[in-house]
Amino acid sequence: MAKPEKTSAAKTIRIRQIGSPIRRPEAQKKILVGLGLGKMHRVVELQDTAEVRGAIAKLPHMVEVIG
Repeated sequence: MAKPEKTSAAKTIRIRQIGSPIRRPEAQKKILVGLGLGKMHRVVELQDTAEVRGAIAKLPHMVEVIG
């Protein structure tokens, strides 16, 4: 029987919200919620995937990558 491969720790990325969702398009608010943000200065740690990087690229004025 084959041994299951050990999964190494997935790379993560920390994101901080620096912009307010007030008076922003609804699509940008939904992206923030999808990232787990919504309130100012909240920090979340997510897996570093292409999907997360794409969402960050759509909100460069509202989020920053830390660490």
